[in-house]
Amino acid sequence: MRKKRVGPVLPLSIVTAVFLVLVFYPPSLEFLLRLMFPTRKEVLYSRAGLPLLLGEHLVIVLVSSVGAAVIGTCIGIFATRPSGEPYRGLLSDLASLAQTLPPVAVLALAVPLMGFGFKPTVLALFLYSILPVLRNSIAGLEQVSPELKGAAAGMGMTGMQILMKVEIPLALRVMFGGIRTSIVINVGTATVGAVVGAGGLGAPIISGLVRENPAFVLQGALAAGFLAFLIDQYLAGAERRIMRTYGMTAE
Repeated sequence: MRKKRVGPVLPLSIVTAVFLVLVFYPPSLEFLLRLMFPTRKEVLYSRAGLPLLLGEHLVIVLVSSVGAAVIGTCIGIFATRPSGEPYRGLLSDLASLAQTLPPVAVLALAVPLMGFGFKPTVLALFLYSILPVLRNSIAGLEQVSPELKGAAAGMGMTGMQILMKVEIPLALRVMFGGIRTSIVINVGTATVGAVVGAGGLGAPIISGLVRENPAFVLQGALAAGFLAFLIDQYLAGAERRIMRTYGMTAE
């Protein structure tokens, strides 16, 4: 049993350590970038350090992802109740429409109303990432057997008790998968926030594109890619632990 756990944990720990070294020890990243771009005088984005940019990025992702997870799950639960079933198609269509809008387009529409910076970026990411949460919530709750819900009702459970003790535990794996997808989408898409001054790991990318400096672009892209990969892997580990808690297996 111990060997099975060490297998995936050790490589992930190594990748995490490499990421932390690159972020919090600038000479290591500078050495790597100078090897790749030896003719560039400036290879590190100097207006802000990676730790600050990483912190800004994580705050943007956290706020938008929590909003998408909470509201998307609540809408999914409502859509699977008898009172919300007539609106299920409309709600799914609206969520699909929100994802078809590019985040940059949402930013362009939101900036005149909300100003530059954090708020329009969070709004754009929220709208873009709510669809996976909503769809998986509906799919997960729909797959719960009506016979099980009927048996729970026969035992005297209320509608809320059936939802919390039967439906959500059985649908949790699918629902969590939607939240995981939403968060990973946000990690990558949050880089567009730099266009409207929200900071984050997109700042070196935008600066590199403007100044035609590929080292800056790679610095931001490398950090964002590492972050998306690590968050996805740690969420996968959390999913496996949740499944074990409820006595289910997660392959």
